[in-house]
Amino acid sequence: MSSEALTTIPLTSLTRLSQGKVRDLFILPDGQTLLFVTSDRISAYDVILKNGISSKGHILTLLSAKWFQVLSSRVPGLKHHFLSLTPPPAPEVVAPEERDMLRGRSMIVRRLKIFPIEAIVRGYVTGSAWAEYEKDQTIHGLAQTAGLSRCEQLPQPIYTPSTKAELGDKDINISPEQAREIVGDQYASRIEELALACYKAGAAYAEERGIIIADTKFEFGLDEETDEIYLVDEVLTPDSSRFWSKADYQVGREQDSFDKQVLRNWLTSNGLKGKEGVAMPPEVVEKTKGRYLEVYERLTGQTLEEALKNLD
Repeated sequence: MSSEALTTIPLTSLTRLSQGKVRDLFILPDGQTLLFVTSDRISAYDVILKNGISSKGHILTLLSAKWFQVLSSRVPGLKHHFLSLTPPPAPEVVAPEERDMLRGRSMIVRRLKIFPIEAIVRGYVTGSAWAEYEKDQTIHGLAQTAGLSRCEQLPQPIYTPSTKAELGDKDINISPEQAREIVGDQYASRIEELALACYKAGAAYAEERGIIIADTKFEFGLDEETDEIYLVDEVLTPDSSRFWSKADYQVGREQDSFDKQVLRNWLTSNGLKGKEGVAMPPEVVEKTKGRYLEVYERLTGQTLEEALKNLD
């Protein structure tokens, strides 16, 4: 496992379909599946940082694979895009050195039509939700129980979608009704139902391991042949979720997070929020990596090194 962060995916054997803030997607020869490759890039406030965090791509990929397994067993009727952690064969599809690079940071997934929304679920009032609630007693425009404190658990998890912005643009918070207009009546209710079910199942699993999932975002895709909805993208990772320690949790204050909050705090305190071309100092890189590794181990029950060794 290299100590250098892989911020560019040097894969020329396959056609690149798209590149996001963190992941690159490539078309596999059958045309029905994709190679979903996770770099070590990191973004905050919708901006990609100049340098990355080594092993982050492995953490996100292997943790997502674990979650697909867990959620499949806990959410009745759930379908997902994940097929395999095994990279394409070399030299038939990719070059041998490319296959080595892909090991542990790539997934073979179904090719689906992606719904253009992010299905955010919140179990606690924090972040932008707290800022809105403190001002208007609403979250994404939805009226909430009066008298909630910062980081307090909501009476029930709520579905608060956002737009899915193109690279370089910013996501916009929207109401469930606005999401319905975007995805259509025939799919909106099922997406909301699945997002809430996945959050509840994931939160219960994490709590058994001493982790609170304050909020998270899911993405969904459509199999146009069968008209079935699939859970796609990454799932319940430190990039897409707020993770807190159950033992240290205390209502009324900000929590110490197992996610990119270390980076967000550094950017904000240094007046760098939303600015392009920013490089993290070594101490922010190491602290963020440490947080990602710790929550990975607590949620999976094994170290990253053990997980990578088990891929052999």
